Amino acid sequence: MCGNNRIRILSSLVAFLAIAPLPAQNHSGEVPKLVVAITVDQLRGDYLEMFRHNFGSKGFNRLLNNGLIYSNIRYNYPNPDRASAITTLFTGAYPSYHGITSEKRYQIETGQEVSSFADDRYLGNYTTEKLSPRSIRVSTIADELKIASGGQSDVYAFAPYASQALASGGHAATGAYWIEDYTGKWASTTFYKNKQPAVDQQNRSAGSLSLTIGSLTWRPAREIESYNAFPYTKNRYRFQHYFGNEKKESFHLFKQSPFVNSEVNDMAIKVLESSQLGKRMNPDFLAVTFYAGNYEKALDKNYSVEIQDTYYRLDQEIGRLLDAIEASVGLKHTLVYLVSTGYFNEQEIIPEGMVPAGGDFHPDRSQALLNMYLMALYGREQWIKKYYDRHIYFDRKLIEDRKIDFADLQEKAAAFLVQSAGIQQVVTAHQMTQAGQNMETLFLRNGYYPGISGDLMLELQPGWRVVEPGSELQVRERSNAVIAPVIFFGSDIKPQKINRTIDATEIAPTVSYRLRIRAPNAASGKILEELY
Repeated sequence: MCGNNRIRILSSLVAFLAIAPLPAQNHSGEVPKLVVAITVDQLRGDYLEMFRHNFGSKGFNRLLNNGLIYSNIRYNYPNPDRASAITTLFTGAYPSYHGITSEKRYQIETGQEVSSFADDRYLGNYTTEKLSPRSIRVSTIADELKIASGGQSDVYAFAPYASQALASGGHAATGAYWIEDYTGKWASTTFYKNKQPAVDQQNRSAGSLSLTIGSLTWRPAREIESYNAFPYTKNRYRFQHYFGNEKKESFHLFKQSPFVNSEVNDMAIKVLESSQLGKRMNPDFLAVTFYAGNYEKALDKNYSVEIQDTYYRLDQEIGRLLDAIEASVGLKHTLVYLVSTGYFNEQEIIPEGMVPAGGDFHPDRSQALLNMYLMALYGREQWIKKYYDRHIYFDRKLIEDRKIDFADLQEKAAAFLVQSAGIQQVVTAHQMTQAGQNMETLFLRNGYYPGISGDLMLELQPGWRVVEPGSELQVRERSNAVIAPVIFFGSDIKPQKINRTIDATEIAPTVSYRLRIRAPNAASGKILEELY
């Protein structure tokens, strides 16, 4: 064989190896004794890299150096939030199947805004809220683990908010707990029949958050000179946030601070150790939800310091949790995975004198104009019941009584509304139920659930800001998602970096595969090939 041919063959082989997929990790096939799901609400991958120089060796760096890392996760539906995103992670399905479209929903029958987990059939423990996971219409990872183990596996979930705990605990949790909005107690629902002694002891102790909130003040954990990750921040200021004793206001602010991660972690570690998780024949499951978003009163000159302090403290909490797992079960016997909810509630501070692209979208004005248009077509009635979270709900009974073609009314309303400034497209409920959709419509369809979603769904143009009366949160629309890595660590996981965006629906079937159980019954994603 001549030299030129050998060079061509060698070059082709090198090119093939460069583009060929990496082989799956070879693992022993041993089922982990414990799975620890760490969900970080609003974790940003760019911040993780920017702030990494301040992290220690036991938290994020331990995961980043020794874990299997996917560069990004995508939630393929509009406007994910803490409720819909976490439910997607644990069911492997989108809201169009699991039914949790957002943190709250508009209840058509009563005309009220309620929790997506509202359920009058069950009472609260340490809360007056009546909630349950029954709104999740499909099974979760934890449900399938309970079924596979004949009910012998323990499943616990701890989170700042009820929606997070219920979504990650699922229908069969041994216990799912959250921090109550008014009292700071660890709350749950009578849907779950078991009581966890460690939780009750904490609620009755002198160290309960309900008794200590007034003495807590958030100050920087480090010298602020070390919080230097933002290149455009000229001045850095020390901050001091006192949560006070104003009941709901105090705990509302507390849940937006890094202190909430310490509270969640304390409870999770106590139950990990006292309940002997991971020390029985069947594997156990522990779901922990942390927070990495902004502090609503920090949208000023202190934002850059406060968000860096939040990540610094979160790094310490993750290190503390990993140490507790190592001491109690052993990391080699535990599958740990960390994932973000894939969104970030960021309010831009526009410099004085700058006129940004886009504008302000006023839903109340658009609703009034649309109703006037429908009056001209169908008569002087109030055709619209509610605008809620980019959805418009019509008075269906009125439309039915007048014998109006509902699909035709939706189409005419959408055609009128899409001409409004700031609206990119309007999709009707009728379109959502039809086959043969394009990719853009499919994206919206993934977030649509009949009977919960509205009759019209609005997509705003990037740069436009929703301005609703009485609401302080005014976020500008962005079409580019937050970059958020996914990390698998522990049980037979070899360090590897995968530069690929994975789908949120791939997490549940992959974790189920490692547990050697069925995937949740509506899981639509494939098993991640590197974890076979």
